Amino acid sequence: MDDSAAQVDEWMPTIYVGQHESKRALPVTEQALRQAQDFHYDMLTTPITNDHFHSRVLALLSNATVQATAVDTELPESGKAVSSNVDDAFIHFRLSSHLNPSPPPEIPALTLVDTPLSPGNIISGLLAIASPWIDLSSPDPLVYDFSRQVLEMEIAYAAFCGIENVIVPGPKLHYDNLRADGVTRYARAIREALNGNHLQVHLSIPMIDHADNETKNEMGSLASLTREEYLEELTEDWPRKTDVFGTWDAWHAVRTLYLFIPKNLPIFSIQSRWLSEPVRILSMKPTSFGMNPSGYPAFSKAIQAFIAKFMRLKTPPWILLCDVGPIPGIDNPEMVFAGADGYLSPNATADASVEPTPSEAAKQDRRRSKKTEDPTPHLSYIRHLQRHQPPRSPIEQYGAGYQDYLQAPLQPLADNLESMTYEVFEKDPVKYDQYEKALKQALRDWSDEQKPSSSPDGRVVVAVVGAGRGPLVTRALRASEAEGVEIELWAVEKNPNAFVLLQKHNVEEWQNSVNVIKSDMRSWKGPSHFQSTQFSSAVSHPDDQITAPPDLSSSLDHSQSTNASALPSEDHHRIDIIVSELLGSFADNELSPECLDGILHLLNPTHGLSIPHSYTSFLTPISAPKLHADISARLSWDSSAAETPSVVWLHAIDFLSIAPTAVSSSSQPAKAPQLAASHPLTNTKATATTPSSTSTSTLPSLPSLTPPTIMPTWTFTHTPQPRTPSLNTHNRRHTRLRFRIRDRAVCHGLAGYFECTLYKSVKLSTNPLSMPSYSPDMISWFPIFFPLRNPLYVPDHSEISVEMWRATDERKVWYEWAVEGWGWCLGIGGERERRRVRLGGGEMMSSVGVGCLM
Repeated sequence: MDDSAAQVDEWMPTIYVGQHESKRALPVTEQALRQAQDFHYDMLTTPITNDHFHSRVLALLSNATVQATAVDTELPESGKAVSSNVDDAFIHFRLSSHLNPSPPPEIPALTLVDTPLSPGNIISGLLAIASPWIDLSSPDPLVYDFSRQVLEMEIAYAAFCGIENVIVPGPKLHYDNLRADGVTRYARAIREALNGNHLQVHLSIPMIDHADNETKNEMGSLASLTREEYLEELTEDWPRKTDVFGTWDAWHAVRTLYLFIPKNLPIFSIQSRWLSEPVRILSMKPTSFGMNPSGYPAFSKAIQAFIAKFMRLKTPPWILLCDVGPIPGIDNPEMVFAGADGYLSPNATADASVEPTPSEAAKQDRRRSKKTEDPTPHLSYIRHLQRHQPPRSPIEQYGAGYQDYLQAPLQPLADNLESMTYEVFEKDPVKYDQYEKALKQALRDWSDEQKPSSSPDGRVVVAVVGAGRGPLVTRALRASEAEGVEIELWAVEKNPNAFVLLQKHNVEEWQNSVNVIKSDMRSWKGPSHFQSTQFSSAVSHPDDQITAPPDLSSSLDHSQSTNASALPSEDHHRIDIIVSELLGSFADNELSPECLDGILHLLNPTHGLSIPHSYTSFLTPISAPKLHADISARLSWDSSAAETPSVVWLHAIDFLSIAPTAVSSSSQPAKAPQLAASHPLTNTKATATTPSSTSTSTLPSLPSLTPPTIMPTWTFTHTPQPRTPSLNTHNRRHTRLRFRIRDRAVCHGLAGYFECTLYKSVKLSTNPLSMPSYSPDMISWFPIFFPLRNPLYVPDHSEISVEMWRATDERKVWYEWAVEGWGWCLGIGGERERRRVRLGGGEMMSSVGVGCLM
């Protein structure tokens, strides 16, 4: 790797930090915003309405509830509720007291005394907060309708003022000991409020669903006015416990996010899920922080790692510090404080203790009272983390700007690549180091085993096919020199533009030691004595090329299939080693098997070998909301977008199938273990106190500590063989895979990888599980993504089955795939067997319209 790549990555993410006070006493003024920005806050929050409006709504709802209750009491008891017993399961339902209900009262329009907000110059620096006392998932229709009206009024007024982002309280999932089912109502209210208003709404929810932690029906909350008869409709059919994926389920119905970070992070599977979602704001209260031994607020290593992963996203979320104290000097602008620039003492930046003992807590209090007070310690710590993010891995540096960006695979046979495309490939030293290592070992074995060569003069015949701009040619020459084994080297390239550059390299870098051939490898007749002794210099020297007769020039750079009779067959000899770099992101998707089929018959039948020797493709189901949204947007102008496999650096994704050895039965929040530097979530081995450390992360696309299940599909092996038939049926493949799914999820498609054996133990891999061992930090290939037109939801403890075909005809190669969800049900009564039940999916996807042309 060159010196520049070895230098410390001084990358610093852009982090926008806001300040929120849930009981902000005064309206946000231009002076207040300027004061906050002087302390290095980027934005402030503001309520849309105030206590006066809140009191007005409460009074209206209370009156409406009294009137509705009065009407209810006039109905006979038999008309209110009916219950029946069916197989020991009680079904409760309520007959409406209003078969033709009158519309609920309308809340009068906002007045000047109802809101502190108005249009102005500071609007761009504000985040608006919708009223936290509404209940958009209430089972009581009156409470729901009043909440919906409040939200619509607030959203409309915020949009009028020019507000671009509004934070809305998330759905209420529990009512005392009962579990609510109002997420659909909540989603409908959000959709109606956004109708015609051009702003972003962010749903505020915790990372996990824990009933004990959900806000109770506080005084003033509309939920406290929910009528008892509507609570009776809610049933609890399972023990009350933490549901790690409960809030994700609720969010899935709405798809806009503002995430609260707890002090103790939940299990890593839900962390990974949130990392795949379009989180826009990370909310942090004082309880999100711990205290380090010196008494300063700080994060644990686990939270540092979690935030670091978010900061590596193409569009990182904002950070909102909630109730960490008022803006210093807001009441006295003349006071002078130092802003939070992120430069802190070592004591202030130490990691937070997990749980201090009473004695340690007392010491922290004493230290805190003695030290010089930082007016914004939480903000200072966030700015410190911003300045001391772990350095990026090579692939993160190389792929900057390509995160979750869909690209069409190359068509190397149909198109002639441009020089810049070749140059991008050549920036990867890892791949070419591995090729050189394989060539060295192959030549060493050739010499040690005293294999005969195919060349008349005893040199080992090496052909680099699809030579491009010549990086593998250079590596072959290096390997020959290092091992002391002479080679007869051929470079075959069909691209007429790259052919010119190969000639230039032969003159200026390779000392005319290479036989450069312009030909499609599938039609090349192989090395010849005539070319080896005369042609190499003829095609290498520009003067000779110019002075060559037209007929000779034609015979020198043609595809020999058009002039095979010009050279006697006895002048051709076999190839000992074929070297190629034809792999795509799914190994065979750029037609490596078809290309090599056309030349493997030229290998020496007894000891000839191909580098690479074999390669295997791999698949795993993933959740990728961002990719699905991008593909859905493309469908308006590209009808084939949903069936086009795309090359993409997968970043904001979640692996849905977890390796059995990594599955934990516990759903309770777990204390984070010590994180090892070989995992992407642990790029924070270089912690905030060691900014000069270098990252050794080699799994940039693996966002969770639990390894995913990634299964092989099929393998291609290349050995000496007779010329293949014109039909390509022998390169068809089929696979059927079954993935166990532990946690409920939405499958948006399949991630594809490959592993490749170049020669014996020398390998390449894009598979996140084997890449650290075979080819760490390799950047030549991004994964491939096979999308689903309609995402597939699967519940806990289910299964995803994948069926895929590699199809071909005489013109092109394409893929077909189908994904199905499966679950299990138990028989009722006397039938207690466990049956496998199809849950959905199965739509056949096909890339035949965008197949790779042969």
